[in-house]
Amino acid sequence: MDDATKVKEPTAPAVDTGEGVVVTSENGERISLLSTDYQTIDYVTGPLIFVSNAHNVSYGEMVDIELSDGSLRSGQVLEVSGDIAVIQVFEGTQGVDVKNTKVRFREEVAKIDVSIELLGRVLNGVGKPIDGGPSILPEKRLEIIGEPINPFSREQPADFIQTGISTIDGLNTLVRGQKLPIFSGSGLPANELTAQIIRQAMVKGGEKFAIVFGAMGITHREASFFQQSFERTGALERVVFFLNLADDPTTERLITPRCALTVAEYLAFVHDMQVLVVLTDMTNYCEALREISTAREEVPGRRGYPGYMYTDLATLYERAGRVEGKKGSITQLLILTMPDDDITHPIPDLTGYITEGQIVLSRHMHRRGIFPPVDVLPSLSRLMNLGIGDEKTREDHRGVADQLYAAYAQGRDLRRLVAIVGEEALSEADRRYLKFADDFEDNFVNQRDENRDIERTLGISWDLLSGLSIDELKRVKREHIAKYHPKAGEEEAGLGAEPEEPKPSAPAETADADAKIAERLKKHAEEAAAKAEAAEAEAAGDGEDQEAEASAATDAETDVDAEVAEMAADEAADEETVEAEAP
Repeated sequence: MDDATKVKEPTAPAVDTGEGVVVTSENGERISLLSTDYQTIDYVTGPLIFVSNAHNVSYGEMVDIELSDGSLRSGQVLEVSGDIAVIQVFEGTQGVDVKNTKVRFREEVAKIDVSIELLGRVLNGVGKPIDGGPSILPEKRLEIIGEPINPFSREQPADFIQTGISTIDGLNTLVRGQKLPIFSGSGLPANELTAQIIRQAMVKGGEKFAIVFGAMGITHREASFFQQSFERTGALERVVFFLNLADDPTTERLITPRCALTVAEYLAFVHDMQVLVVLTDMTNYCEALREISTAREEVPGRRGYPGYMYTDLATLYERAGRVEGKKGSITQLLILTMPDDDITHPIPDLTGYITEGQIVLSRHMHRRGIFPPVDVLPSLSRLMNLGIGDEKTREDHRGVADQLYAAYAQGRDLRRLVAIVGEEALSEADRRYLKFADDFEDNFVNQRDENRDIERTLGISWDLLSGLSIDELKRVKREHIAKYHPKAGEEEAGLGAEPEEPKPSAPAETADADAKIAERLKKHAEEAAAKAEAAEAEAAGDGEDQEAEASAATDAETDVDAEVAEMAADEAADEETVEAEAP
């Protein structure tokens, strides 16, 4: 017998616990030499079975279930109350015979085999290979619950992860150790954006980089799209793909993200890799959580979701981060679908409390054919400043992002104003901001399948800002304008040159204004003359009538004088405006 098959002698005497002989190994684990099968299933509801007379059963313990036809299924203890154990069956309870089904408790929590060889493999929701490849030779077998990171040993998220998406890299930068969700809506291209990020994501420092992708409750079509996309581009070589389909057991959906995060922790903190964990769709996960809660007849919380959903989500999201003394890091990118596009729904609402920002997809931009349809105004990365700047991205990154936000926000406001008063009522400066908003969406947000590095993203930003006057760039440092602005040299040269000739449009505008004033004066003069003639024609009337007519003539002349003064003031104001607009 070789070393791999030797059985060590127990270090403590065997003890009969009533359900078998149990010994304690050198590392303190309890090993049962005999097992007990229970045929005491009381009833079945949904994915749950209730077993009575169960002794020494622990919460989270794994269970083997043998059906009457000899087939095996697996499950996990959800609750223990007295001698009643509630077990969720991963493969579903269809075909479970209450009288003849056997339940065997394995005396261990849920675990997964981990190895560096998992890279490039496709696994089901509980970590079993489904890609037709060989079985995994495990380096370790770890509990999927994971080990909580000691807050004292946590390091601040830092450094930049490049996704190749301008709206993320430029305006909502993803930082190592961060957890950043993407809020999508039904029918929006969240899957396409997810696949593009997985293909393009990289770290600039040259460290080892891996992606763990956990797909929960997706359709066969979506699964085929992801697999073909990864295989076509070669991205699968650095991806561990956990796949839980929509027709897979609901309870398996609750295991999938925990298995994915356990593998990510092993790659990051044992193999010193920078790991990006992408989980989609967290809405399917929460729906599974609600279904299990309903089957357990728990008191529902907001919109029927369990009251502990916030805590449950936190156990997943808080596994991201960096640990002192470890070179690796875990970064999470979470995709969820907002029911009815409602950002106040419990799922995005609670996710926003736990995570550090959000990327919001816009249905309006999607209808306009913009991809990715990211609405940058409600989007936010709270840790952006920790991952940008000199020696990380570029020294002008923060100022450029702020200026883009300000100019785009002003352009969006002007769109609403134009819908009321029309574009003709806008000034030249307002029209520049309105054009900036259109160019920003068409050239910066819309990038299709293009993979843009941070230099390319910032270059496009400066090209857009060059459409505004340098005096309007108040959020960017002067030295950065001089260094990166495409027209900085031209405008500096123009400052020292002699004034140019007035634009041809200025005299034309002045002539038009003069013509209008003259026409209005002529009209009022004709009206005054008509009133004077009428007064003379009735001069033979009594004295009171003559006095009234004279008064009317005097009033008419006064009105003409007032109108002449008003027209002169308007003419002077127009001349000052033309002079101010001339270069």
